[in-house]
Amino acid sequence: MDYSAKLDLALNRLHEEGRYRTFIDIERKKGQFPHAIWNKADGTQQPITVWCGNDYLGMGQHPVVLDAMHEALDATGAGSGGTRNISGTTVYHKRLEAELADLHQKEASLLFTSAYIANDATLSTLPKLFPGLIIYSDELNHASMIEGIRRNGGAKRVFRHNDMTHLRALLEADDPAAPKLIAFESVYSMDGDIGPIAEICDLAEEFGALTYLDEVHAVGMYGPRGGGVSERDGLTDRIDIINGTLGKAFGVHGGYIAASAQMCDAIRSYAPGFIFTTSLPPVVAAGAAASIAHLKQDQTLRDQHQLQAKILKMRLKGLGLPIIDHGTHIVPVIVGNPVHTKKLSDMLLEDHGIYVQPINYPTVPRGTERLRFTPSPVHGPKEIDALVRAMDELWSHCALNRAELAG
Repeated sequence: MDYSAKLDLALNRLHEEGRYRTFIDIERKKGQFPHAIWNKADGTQQPITVWCGNDYLGMGQHPVVLDAMHEALDATGAGSGGTRNISGTTVYHKRLEAELADLHQKEASLLFTSAYIANDATLSTLPKLFPGLIIYSDELNHASMIEGIRRNGGAKRVFRHNDMTHLRALLEADDPAAPKLIAFESVYSMDGDIGPIAEICDLAEEFGALTYLDEVHAVGMYGPRGGGVSERDGLTDRIDIINGTLGKAFGVHGGYIAASAQMCDAIRSYAPGFIFTTSLPPVVAAGAAASIAHLKQDQTLRDQHQLQAKILKMRLKGLGLPIIDHGTHIVPVIVGNPVHTKKLSDMLLEDHGIYVQPINYPTVPRGTERLRFTPSPVHGPKEIDALVRAMDELWSHCALNRAELAG
């Protein structure tokens, strides 16, 4: 077997389809976000504006977060020193889990090294706790949810995106006595649309199912204390398990679930992805706890974030660009071709110092390739003006038909 040739074949296929992912070397500067430095391959540097980051509120550079991390670093050093079960549980981890439980008004929460691992570990463990469990999964759920459901070896049903009629039909077709769980998201990250949380909860109650809600792209940004769309809509108490991240709006790193004390205890006791993983460094846990506590009281920052997103969408619509607008902070501009998407991304970066990563298949369906902009409170009028001018110029330069794509 010529292993090298097989690798070349796989990588060349991505290049030919325009789907090869290029990572650029970014040097973030504290206090200057969204501005950063691009360290180019030729050894030169170029100032850029980051328009695709997930530090949605700029909390990764907030003094409250940095002060807490400095204090923890000086007090404890770098790493946690072990798994949660073996010397890796500290006062910082317990404090963070208490903040998260309070955020979602749940009895408990459980930390993981990422929201991906939290989804994968939890969803793959639940059938061990509920033999015969059937999981009903929205077709646009995140890869981490899909992987967790796939790995658990149990029964699964995939319902059409946000289609409650289809979900009801699937529930009706199964054994009424079988344990059930409905897994879905609040804000879907590629289109920015929102799941019908109340309707799903109604179906779950009718058919005796548990509810599992991924709030990764909503925590910190929605609800009066940043508890997500479920908090905003007064539905938190109807959700059995909430998944969230510490690496987006909270600006640090890690993931978690929030649920009943009994549920968290069971996952903690049975999930290999929790049991055998080194815990988050105390410095990270300290920064995340400080960020959550601050955002519970900073509605002004949330309002400013939503305003900047509305302004950007209005400006791009004014150019006639084919954007998707579901009223959230996600701003996708549909290009519809992987080669064109990569070309636009490259030209924005090289000619205008604007960094936005192309989003291609399999992250989104073929024919819906896009640039996804994520405005933040620190993307001001100057940054928005520069982006709108660049998009206007390059869309025409690349000979993309606005009206056709919009239709």
